[in-house]
Amino acid sequence: MDKNYLNISYLRPNNGSKKKKLRLGRGQGSGKGGTCGRGHKGAKSRSGFSKKKGFEGGQMPLQRRIPKFGFKRNLNNSKKIIGINLDTIQNCINHTTKEKDFVINKQFFIKKNLAKKNDFIKILGRGELHTSLKIHAYQFSKKALFCIKKVGGEAIFMQ
Repeated sequence: MDKNYLNISYLRPNNGSKKKKLRLGRGQGSGKGGTCGRGHKGAKSRSGFSKKKGFEGGQMPLQRRIPKFGFKRNLNNSKKIIGINLDTIQNCINHTTKEKDFVINKQFFIKKNLAKKNDFIKILGRGELHTSLKIHAYQFSKKALFCIKKVGGEAIFMQ
């Protein structure tokens, strides 16, 4: 093989793959002089024009013509239900060094970044527990209740 064939300075794009940008407003001979393809007058011919979403040329837009109806609740203030599995709780307990009767409550979940202050907590049944715990939560799945009681723990429903 020729040495120059693999030299990086000999690389170039294929013919026709690179086109020069059309330069607008460079006289009538260029084909796009004068109005530069924008037509005569009007908002679209002006610099800085950007059409707003739903704009209908000054006509009352559809989203304002149609009356509002129905009820929208404030989703920002509604509480979220956060599902936390048993294996996640067991992992959190394994990483804490203190050995004692564990009471798992909302403060525990907040401290471990599993839930926020206004969240409802539901305990789900994935995984297993190896230590008996008192778990405080708003809801429990059937499998989670069974697993907690099987280990000798206690499930306490919060209000």
